[in-house]
Amino acid sequence: MQQFDLIIVGGGLAGASLALALRDTRLRVALVENAPPHRPEGWDARIYAISPANVSFLESIGAWRHLDPGRMAPIRTMQVYGDGSGRLDFSAFETGVPELGWILESSLMACEFWESAKRQGNLTLFSPARPEGLDFRHDAAVLRLSDGTTLSSRLLVGADGRDSWVRQAAGLAAINTPYAEKGLVANFATEMPHNNTAFQWFRDDGVLAYLPLPGQRISIVWSTPDDHADELCNLPAELLCERVAEAGGRVLGNLDLLTPPAAFPLRLMRVPQTVAPRLALVGDAAHGIHPLSGHGINLGFQDAMALAGQLAETQPWQDIGDERFLQRYQRARREETVLMQTTTDSLRRLFKASPPGLRSLRNLGLDMANSLPFVKNALVRYALGAL
Repeated sequence: MQQFDLIIVGGGLAGASLALALRDTRLRVALVENAPPHRPEGWDARIYAISPANVSFLESIGAWRHLDPGRMAPIRTMQVYGDGSGRLDFSAFETGVPELGWILESSLMACEFWESAKRQGNLTLFSPARPEGLDFRHDAAVLRLSDGTTLSSRLLVGADGRDSWVRQAAGLAAINTPYAEKGLVANFATEMPHNNTAFQWFRDDGVLAYLPLPGQRISIVWSTPDDHADELCNLPAELLCERVAEAGGRVLGNLDLLTPPAAFPLRLMRVPQTVAPRLALVGDAAHGIHPLSGHGINLGFQDAMALAGQLAETQPWQDIGDERFLQRYQRARREETVLMQTTTDSLRRLFKASPPGLRSLRNLGLDMANSLPFVKNALVRYALGAL
């Protein structure tokens, strides 16, 4: 049996960033991942918006400076449109920051994290490896891998996604609320420059976002009912380009498809208990939110930063798997997670509902917020600093 202080199951963005954040600690860390990341040809259709607070986190773990700047685009301005005349604008310049966030490919970060992990002295990688059995003892978590390897640690972290094997093996409940929607993603070349502007439209058929990529390219996320998402996915490239351009009011002119569209089901997932004796959950294993906010991975990075910071402060005599110790992590992350889940779910419900008069009221609300600088600054500064 191989002994560690900490085992992380799941080498995605949240799990790998947690491992990297522990590189200067005395902890012996194991990272278990079924399939190492790889770069697709061309552009990755899975794109994330990274907040400035999380750029600082990625800088602190030594990853940000190694990312190819030619594959990343800053967001300088953002335009949000209601399903009527309502509009809300955000500007980095007016807020007094260089950018509102950065858009970059998931695989760009994942591959850099993995390369850094391979060089980390206190980290042992088990990949490809699949967990098969998990036992919790009074002083250790014991993980059995499918190849017969057995690992033991004082703390086991589940970072293995929304359908977390670790969470299920530990018997922690997840409350799922399906949205009957899918998030359709694809990348396009644009006829006109985007000028580092992100666009978002609340439409009758869902929420559409244009996210700037380097050059005259964008990535889109269209959260829309299942049938509509399936219809869009099955359209010929030219028709899909036409539909996406038309839905965005042709703000960037005609579009040309760069990556095949893909769609994934959306659901709200609440996990009432994210820690237990010898166990903690991070990232999508601990929560799921609607993508209209673009902050899913930002929550995961903040989980990793909070847990790593708490672990780094421990003394050798402290038991990092003690539930009382782990409750501090759960309390630290609960408020922000619940706030983001509630906010995104409420926005979705607000713009999906159609009682008489509600459309004009919600669009009036956007216009009012847009006309009050202190309200806009409060909104954007929260997103910049807390996410």
